This record gives sequence, C-alpha cells and structure tokens, in this order.
Amino acid sequence: MHPGAIAAVSPDKPAVIMADSGRVVTFRELDEESNRLAHLFRATGLRPGDHMAFMLENHPLFLAVAWAAHRSGLYYTAISSRLTPDELAYIVDNCGARVFVSSAKLAEVATSITAATPKVELRLMLDGVAPGFASYEEAVASQPATPVEDECQGMDMLYSSGTTGRPKGVKPTLSKAPLDTPGALLQLIQFLFAPSADSVYLSPAPLYHAAPLRYCMSFQRLGATLVVMERFDPEQALALIDKYGVTHSQWVPTMFIKMLKLPEATRARYDLSSLRCAIHASAPCPIPVKERMIEWWGPIVHEYYAGTEGNGFLYVGPDDWLKHRGTVGRPLLGVVHICDEDGNELPPREHGTVYFSDGPRFVYHGDEEKTRSAQDPLGRGWTTLGDIGYLDEEGFLYLTDRRSYMIISGGVNIYPQEAENVLSMHPKVADVAVFGVPDEEMGEQVKAVVQPSSMDLAGPGLEAELIGYCRSRLAPYKCPKSVDFREELPRHPTGKLYKRLLRDEYWPAVP
Repeated sequence: MHPGAIAAVSPDKPAVIMADSGRVVTFRELDEESNRLAHLFRATGLRPGDHMAFMLENHPLFLAVAWAAHRSGLYYTAISSRLTPDELAYIVDNCGARVFVSSAKLAEVATSITAATPKVELRLMLDGVAPGFASYEEAVASQPATPVEDECQGMDMLYSSGTTGRPKGVKPTLSKAPLDTPGALLQLIQFLFAPSADSVYLSPAPLYHAAPLRYCMSFQRLGATLVVMERFDPEQALALIDKYGVTHSQWVPTMFIKMLKLPEATRARYDLSSLRCAIHASAPCPIPVKERMIEWWGPIVHEYYAGTEGNGFLYVGPDDWLKHRGTVGRPLLGVVHICDEDGNELPPREHGTVYFSDGPRFVYHGDEEKTRSAQDPLGRGWTTLGDIGYLDEEGFLYLTDRRSYMIISGGVNIYPQEAENVLSMHPKVADVAVFGVPDEEMGEQVKAVVQPSSMDLAGPGLEAELIGYCRSRLAPYKCPKSVDFREELPRHPTGKLYKRLLRDEYWPAVP
C-alpha cells in the first residue's frame, strides 16, 4: 500500500517509465529517493503539518518528490509549470511553503520569485543549479535511504487554475495516519477499476494536476507500473498502449477528439487489446465523441465527476452511460442537490447549481470569503464546484455548463457547452470555445472562437459553414451568430480551456 512495501518484494520492478526518454525508475529507486528527501525535510526542520511546494515538468523524479512529502506528513503543493512569475510567487507564498523544489528546465521562472517568497527556507533544483537554489542531487545524497522515524501520511493542497481571479488552495484535513492506510480514493479505484500489481497505467497529462497526481500515486500503492508521457501526442499514446500492454489509462475529452481525428489507417496500426479501463473526467465529453470511443475501444470507457475539492464523487460505467447518454454519473460519495439561485431544491430535469452534501468538507486556504461563496445560500453546509446541471428521475447527473459561462440573451439562458460539443466534431475544427459577447439589444449574443484544422481555411466561407452546421443540430438561438478564428486557443495541458481569457477580450474593462 506504499512504495516501500512494494520495493521490499519487487525492488527492480518499474514504478515509472518515461515515454520519450524511456528512463525507468524502479520501486527501489522511488522508495530510496523519497526517503532521502524526507530526511532532508526533517533536517530542515519540517514536521508533520508543515508545507512544501514543487514546480516540475513531467520529470522522472516528480513522484519521488511527492512521495517524500507524503510520507513526511506534509502538505504538498504541486504547481503548474506554465504559470507566470507572479502566479507562481502567489501560490508558493500563499501556501506557506518552507521548501521549494524545481528543475533546471524551469530555472528562469523558478529563480524569478525568490524575493517574493521569503517564507521559503530551502530551494532545491533538479538537473542543475541556479542562483538561490542548491543542487537537489547533492543535498539528498548524504541522507539515509530508510524511512524517517515519525513517518505518517501527508496530503496534497492543490490550487485551482485561477481563470477567474487568484487561484484557490484547497486545504483538506491532515490525517497523519500510518503510511499504509488506504484512503477513500484508493478504495474507489479498487472497487471501480480493479487494478492490481500487474496493471500498467498510462498517464498522458501533466502530473501536477489533481487527477493525474492522485491516480498515479494510488496505482503505485498497488505496485502498478506507470507510463508517463512528457507531453500528450495522440499517436504516441496509442503506440504506448501497444508497446507496454497498458491496462488502465485516464484521459480528458480533448484527447479523445485528437485521437479520433487521426487517420483511420493510423488508428488501426496499434494493438489496444490490453486496455481494460479508459477513465475520463475533467470536462464533459460530447456525446458523439464518447459514442465513437466506445465503438472503437469497446465498453471499457468509464467516467467520473469530481473536483480538486473532493466534496463528492460521481461515476458512470459504459453500460449505464449508453442507457443515459450524456450523464456524468450517480454519486458514490456525497449526495447531489440541484438548487436555484436562492438555494431552493429543484425537481428532476430542471437546471440549477450542482451542490454536494454529506461528503468531505473543505476550505479554501486563507480565504473565508471564497469558502463561503462555495456554500449554499441557506446555510446547510452544501458545497458547489460552480457547475450547472440537472438530475433525471433515476438520479443521474447531467452537466450543462459552468455557472460563470452561462449566456443570458434576451432573458433566455444559453449554455455554450452545447454549441461547443457540436462544433468540436466538425472535421475542419481543431478546437473551439463558445461564450457570450455584448449585444446592445439582447444583452449578450453567442460567439464562437475556432482554431481551424488549417488557418488557410479561415474566412467567411468557413464561418458560414460552421454556423449552418450548428443550426442543423441545435435550435438557432443556441448557435453562434459569428465566428472568429485563431491559430491556437488558450488551453491548459490538462485539457481545460481558459475561456475567461478569450471572453475578456470582447468585454469592455470595468472601471
């Protein structure tokens, strides 16, 4: 139930295989590396309940750093490697990190925050050194490879992406339980996906994101081997499944779309028969995309809905999804309520804000106002991730959109996700965002911003084609009135679209 236990019986088994370089980290190396860093934390004065942070690319030792903090009983914050210096400095300072770990590849932004993060006592750099940073390799080399005496479980404290203001740190309650204590997520994974020590788990997304980090660590607890992609490439992902006999994997819908748009001959080139569970989350999946994935991969596509906050967990397997197409599942953790703006519960099929009750509690670190804003207006302790949706008569949840992205045009609520789902499947569309822009008469009108498959296609002809394509599948009022074209949309490597950045370009600044 942790790397040390696996290393004791299978020391040379690969814990991590890096997709591009082929570098292997064995369970012995993972255990010893995390133990040495844990001892360094103690030598620096960190004790259970203290905090460290790290910003790394998908590095071979990423999970060793995470395990070191976890087995030291620390709060640990994995930070996006794509942040600006101001964003990075805010998170490192806000979380109260006393140790900060980065890499030579990210040295430019890592070194830029030293003055703005005075609480940091020790700065370590992998693969090189930089001003203000000690060599990670030299610092841990003299430390013992055995566990620290007061070993206990820590917890991640991850931050939202900050697309609507400053990022929010989700602070869970620290259990300080023995390291081999299984958590709720591990038990859900075992129950739903039946992994074992023989499993091979493909992780195509950045490891600093909540789902990849937590699932990778959970699979390592069971002795599974991870295949970690340095960056996502649709054909390489298929090749890795074939090469390593991948049994489990986790995706986001944009990855499905990119794989589906590969030529048929390319998709047919790889043997995917080893794959038993393809898990997806992070964003709602367009119904046609999921239908085509199940047709291609078989009934092995599993979906869940949850957030970094951990306040609930919904799940739907392939059989139930085919009977309730479009659902994100029914709750396995927590109870779902759909409420209007005043907090009143709504009956089935009526759209409202999705709240969870009877699940784990959370707070946003150091921000009581943000914590209160995620709670229901009637003070029942229910919490929301900010999504809009509805329940059907059997209790299956369907997500409509983010509350903050709903368009109100002429007093009518429009959910841009519907148009995005349609346009994403057009063969000339590589990526798309739909949102509201100012309209003097209607208040807002629907706008689409499209990344075409080739910028040579961009122009009035494709604009008319896409609007007509959407109108042939949705009510006209839900469809864009105009389309703009971009070479690339601002999308996080995890698949999350920074729609706020696009939307703000079309709205006048508020004085």
